[in-house]
Amino acid sequence: MKYLIVGLGNIGAEYEHTRHNIGFDILDAFAKASNIVFETKRYGDVAEMKLKGRTLILLKPSTYMNLSGNAVRYWLQKENIPLENLLVLVDDLALPFGKFRLRAGGSNAGHNGLGNIQEMLNTDQYARLRFGIGQDFPRGMQVEYVLGRFTPEQQAELPKLWDYAAEVIKAFALCGLSFAMNHYNKK
Repeated sequence: MKYLIVGLGNIGAEYEHTRHNIGFDILDAFAKASNIVFETKRYGDVAEMKLKGRTLILLKPSTYMNLSGNAVRYWLQKENIPLENLLVLVDDLALPFGKFRLRAGGSNAGHNGLGNIQEMLNTDQYARLRFGIGQDFPRGMQVEYVLGRFTPEQQAELPKLWDYAAEVIKAFALCGLSFAMNHYNKK
């Protein structure tokens, strides 16, 4: 059984470790902890790992955030992965920093990366793990905030949050979306 785990972000050094690139950072930490390495392939950096008889394809799209759907659609089709085995990791302004919400589908909540995925897949019914980045910014400064870096205090907390996200990813693949939602959305 195969799963596609997609971390959303933007390519380029100027975007590294910004709030908007939290999907990339989570996958980087997950891959490092699993001793696997990303390779540059079509539409992104890809790594593959085995987890108790399951294959997880990790994808960091190289299409920029707002065109992520092209990469997601390509890798779902190439690897013949069913939609219910797709999990997208994404930043969320509506959640306080460090809070997670695993959802089975629904609105893109104004997130252009999710919006493009929904457009390319012609559905909003795919799992997404939302990572709260908070909304501590002055009016009109949303873009600067999202493309900005975490505070030093937040940066100190990130490694444990990446570990938590790894637990959610594993539960999604091993136990299913319903279990993972019931177990991890309560914490």
